[in-house]
Amino acid sequence: MQKQTLSFQAEVAQLLKLVTHSLYSNPDIFLRELISNASDACDKLRFEALNDAGLHENDSELKVRVSFDKAAKTLTITDNGIGMSQQEAIDHLGTIAKSGTRDFVAKLSGDQKNDAQLIGQFGVGFYSGFIVADKITVESRRAGVPAAQGVRWVSEGTGEFDVSEIERAERGTSIILHLKDDASEYLNAWKLKGIINKYSDHISLPILMPKEEWKEGENDQPGEMAFTGEWETVNQAAALWTRPKKDITPEHYAEFYKQISYDSEAPLATTHNRVEGATEYTQLLFIPSKAPVDMFNRDKAAGVKLYVKRVFIMDDAQALLPTYLRFVKGVVDSSDLPLNVSRELLQESRAVKAIREGCTKRVLSMIEDLANNEPEKFKTFYAEFGAVLKEGLGEDFANRERLAKLLRFASSTTDTTSVSFADYKARMKDGQDAIYYITADTLAAAKSSPQLEIFRKKGIEVLLMADRVDEWALNYLNEFDGTPLQSVAKGAVDLGKLQDEDEKKAAEEAQTQFKPILDKLKEALKDKASDVRATSRLVDSPACLVVQDGDMSTQLARMLKQAGQTVPEVKPILEVNAQHPLVRKLEASAELASFDDLANILFDQALLAEGGMPADPAAYVRRVNALLV
Repeated sequence: MQKQTLSFQAEVAQLLKLVTHSLYSNPDIFLRELISNASDACDKLRFEALNDAGLHENDSELKVRVSFDKAAKTLTITDNGIGMSQQEAIDHLGTIAKSGTRDFVAKLSGDQKNDAQLIGQFGVGFYSGFIVADKITVESRRAGVPAAQGVRWVSEGTGEFDVSEIERAERGTSIILHLKDDASEYLNAWKLKGIINKYSDHISLPILMPKEEWKEGENDQPGEMAFTGEWETVNQAAALWTRPKKDITPEHYAEFYKQISYDSEAPLATTHNRVEGATEYTQLLFIPSKAPVDMFNRDKAAGVKLYVKRVFIMDDAQALLPTYLRFVKGVVDSSDLPLNVSRELLQESRAVKAIREGCTKRVLSMIEDLANNEPEKFKTFYAEFGAVLKEGLGEDFANRERLAKLLRFASSTTDTTSVSFADYKARMKDGQDAIYYITADTLAAAKSSPQLEIFRKKGIEVLLMADRVDEWALNYLNEFDGTPLQSVAKGAVDLGKLQDEDEKKAAEEAQTQFKPILDKLKEALKDKASDVRATSRLVDSPACLVVQDGDMSTQLARMLKQAGQTVPEVKPILEVNAQHPLVRKLEASAELASFDDLANILFDQALLAEGGMPADPAAYVRRVNALLV
């Protein structure tokens, strides 16, 4: 019975102040969090009992009980789940998740609605009890250990908590909230049932409350509701995805989504289906309204929750959806997988492959439905998830055409960023035989790129691509609906029938007449450029950089280097505008000692124009200063 007094992890006092005074504009949510934790504890017991049936201790009916004591002013949430040992109570209740309080506090923005979702995300839902309680007592015993090894944890939400050993016959956990004076509304069965029906109705375990009936008063005393000695189930007690769709409201779906995703907003789209055939499973999948802050961390565990025959198996089952759909939340419940399935077995299972294909097609159908029927929602979706969707071009060959139809871009001839390949094709000029595009670090850099000059002059639309993933993704898409895709920054410009004979002839003549100076430039820039040639793609600019068809662009090489990857040396081609005054001046300076400096300035300016940086910025500045003087 020895009692220990321990200190919370550093900064917990600050956190508790935030939880109780800032995060929850709606205090009712504390009950949702505590019931959710109780449900998780039962799920953990069910999972561990797959390998050790003795953990059930002759009590296999898992449940959550909610009761209150008006005289003592306490509200108690009890589960018969996995329970905690004394050390687990110290670790789990004295520390804020694995992420640490510092990370939690750092992410708080002061926006109650957004901050509230962080509670569950950081595993601190337990502390929401201090919104309504000035003291919390937790009594628990881990499944499979003797009754004498129970634990009592007590705290008033300040800087310390007490832990002692107790005798506890039943396994699981009881959380006893000693309610504040202004929280007496939670000593009311009708109020508690309303909260449970609103926030926790989807919990697959029965949530029980004492059954009450009206008892007449005696000796002129008023009557009151009294406990009958029985317990009644106050939620549906069936997993939401197992219920008939006709019985589920949009509000039910939204609350379930918020519970599993820790999001404060309703999902953008929902799909709920039972799939029958060679592989049988139920899928309940959601597309969020907003991307998580760590969406581009491909190493972070992501995926849907996996159940087998309604038994929870694992969070973040990555094998059930491809990586590029890692933003999707939801549940898959399989009838064909073994209950002891592991992450390793999931990778090899034929049933999992069928589930993965089915879920992928269902999600793409959801997105297509938004694109075709709800343009505003699709616009929201694409702003949040468009970049990650493009990864699918390189990852999902089977659905590449479907994905290509969903992609949207900015364009050189419109102010919108919602141009599809189909839109572009419908506007192509007579005689145009390619879809032209350009990739750049930013949209501004793409719009002002010298490579667009000839296209602007001729009124040819060019798609502008500024997502980091664009160039990588476009390597896997060579055409759309039979029309080839052509980067305007790769290879020699060839406008085919859109370039008249006089223009072609002038370009050829410039290449011949300008050959001596081109050779001299090539020699001066042999360490920087693989070739130097005259071009017809420039109108206003003196020079630009391009690469050969099939080569890595300078932009992609820069991006990979910034990511710490080793990349082969990329030597671009310098194309010069033979008609530009600067190039004419360069020609006149061919015999001067300053020619090499002028050649390097021309190259570095072309590099700057596409968003790059000279290899030796100081040398560039020195050369420009000498020219100015």
